[in-house]
Amino acid sequence: MFSFRKKHASHFNSDDAEQQEAKISELRAALGPLSSSCDKYCSEACLRRYLEARNWNVDKSRKMLEESLKWRMAYRPEDIRWPEISVEAETGKVYRASFADREGRTIVIMRPAKQNTSSHEGQIRFLVYALENAILSLPEEQEKMVWLIDFTGWTLANATPIKTARESANILQNHYPERLAVAILFNPPKVFEAFWKVVKHFLDPRSIQKINFVYLKNEESMKIMHKYIDPEVLPIEFGGKNNVVYNHEEYSRLMTNDDIKMANFWADAKTDHAKKAMKEHSVPEVTPQSSLVAAKAS
Repeated sequence: MFSFRKKHASHFNSDDAEQQEAKISELRAALGPLSSSCDKYCSEACLRRYLEARNWNVDKSRKMLEESLKWRMAYRPEDIRWPEISVEAETGKVYRASFADREGRTIVIMRPAKQNTSSHEGQIRFLVYALENAILSLPEEQEKMVWLIDFTGWTLANATPIKTARESANILQNHYPERLAVAILFNPPKVFEAFWKVVKHFLDPRSIQKINFVYLKNEESMKIMHKYIDPEVLPIEFGGKNNVVYNHEEYSRLMTNDDIKMANFWADAKTDHAKKAMKEHSVPEVTPQSSLVAAKAS
């Protein structure tokens, strides 16, 4: 009886808010002291995402998060600025949509057929910049984004090199866990199926479950699109009624403004960290004795 109770008591219920909070606290304690930028990154929502990605196993989540922190310290994704990667965006191959999905989530549009460079490092930095920007633009109550991947005009000649595809998948899954709500693959050609069989091996089952194939001429599959995105805001090219198109000059101005927001966001991290440190090490105030007050007054 005793062993049964002990086993039952140790069972974790992922729907139990109190048990979740306990796991989050345990993970934070396991991480130990952090630098200002790492402390800013490791919000409660962040810890929750890493725990969810590792089925609430604190040890596995800690290892995953520590690897992300090492990567962020070395790669400095928050320091990537538009002038550095704007050449990658000239054709509109990846950009943040001007409209949101039905839940208000940021939509990132990807057009692999519009690939315009052959630089592995440039493409990776552009992807990371797009992710950081999309996260920055998420509404306060949202943590996940939507990917709308348009395969119109795509051929194997446009296919991402395996090295780039592998590193992209590694970054997305290991350093941006639980950030993807749904991915809509729009009008993928038959030839994509062969490429997909290779790419699938780089993805975890949780990611694969979020991927939906949608075809413009298939009414049933278009219902999936409309389930997530209102036809009124969806661009005409995706079967919607919105005549919006990508304009690189306008988008550049938007990204330049977002670079300022990004810089301010991470600058605040240092200020917040300093205030937190001062609070933790502050000496309690002592009320002066009346004799000392009288002496000062005289």
